[in-house]
Amino acid sequence: MPAAEIITIGTEILLGEIVDTNTRYIARNLRDLGVDIYRTITIGDNVQRIAQTIRDSMLRAEIIITTGGLGPTVDDPTREAVAIAAGVETEFRENLWEQIAKRVTLYGRKPSENQKRQAYVPQGAIGLENTVGTAPCFIVEYEVLIPLGEGKGVRKGAIISLPGVPREMETMLHKDVIPYLQERFTLDEIIKVRVLHTSGMGEGSIDEKIGDLEELQNPTVGLAAHTGVVDIRLTAKGKTEEGVNGMLAEVEADIRQRLGSVIFGTDQDTLAGVTLDAVEKRGWKVVTLESGLDGRLSRLLRKAEHPNLLATENATLAQGALQAALRELREKHNAEAALGIAFFPGEGEQRAEVLLITPDGEKSRDLRYGGHPQNALSWAPNIAINILRRAAEE
Repeated sequence: MPAAEIITIGTEILLGEIVDTNTRYIARNLRDLGVDIYRTITIGDNVQRIAQTIRDSMLRAEIIITTGGLGPTVDDPTREAVAIAAGVETEFRENLWEQIAKRVTLYGRKPSENQKRQAYVPQGAIGLENTVGTAPCFIVEYEVLIPLGEGKGVRKGAIISLPGVPREMETMLHKDVIPYLQERFTLDEIIKVRVLHTSGMGEGSIDEKIGDLEELQNPTVGLAAHTGVVDIRLTAKGKTEEGVNGMLAEVEADIRQRLGSVIFGTDQDTLAGVTLDAVEKRGWKVVTLESGLDGRLSRLLRKAEHPNLLATENATLAQGALQAALRELREKHNAEAALGIAFFPGEGEQRAEVLLITPDGEKSRDLRYGGHPQNALSWAPNIAINILRRAAEE
């Protein structure tokens, strides 16, 4: 099974001026092909540093994918860096220049001399026409001697350089790169991921209940904690989709048996959407009231676009004032259920009052949070929504 590393090139990404979405997109597609991803790296526009990074990756991985740095300007360094890493010079390709010139004329412009830089690729590279942009791509196949360690011997691999513009990168990945990888590395395994979403139990408590499963090799089980929600990621690898699905189903069933209703959904499910669906099954219409949360509870629920959500209101409430205000709001809208939360920031500890009113009665919770105040603003609404979910599912 080949291993891959992804190198994102661009000082603007390194300095946080733009967000890198290419790495995530490439990683997901490689995962689905059954390729193991060892590292993702972001590096600025420096030829020597990029070359050294690529050389380091060549010692670890068979597939190295770079994005960015293929433009026509002086500070687009990828072509030269890949050539240095591979130990070759760059060479001008007339056919690539013709493709660039043709593409530029579609914009009603004449190709400039500096755009000729884009027609240079490392010697011996496989040139790839960019049918949606002016930056040709290329593949450099390499062999490198690994003298020691587990991978001792000659490693054969490929450096694949793609544009930084996301739509161009995506097009080239599917049009040229994936077919190339499937043929070159005989990719006949698939990897599938299933995510179980939980709320109402902390990461440490979940780990205590399923820690033995986290030691499995295939499928693998991992935890990712968010504010008020913990995800359990299951990843399985196999030759057939049926076999992979079977492995995932077996482990998922075990986890569900251990955690029960703490699990509220899978994959694309959201806590707000699942909760409002449960509310609908109970035949309830719901209103919400929040204080001190900057409208975060409202935004989470309204994203679900659910007809059973009658109203979401904001107020500024003193401690102890939530109950009267929530009862009044429920009566005003003639709603069966009303969820209220009042957040009170403090030094070192954040506090929130939660009240839920349903046809079954009233439930209140006093929440305390010791982390960063900004995290508390996301944590508290999720805890409140989960309280409504549990009540609706009873």
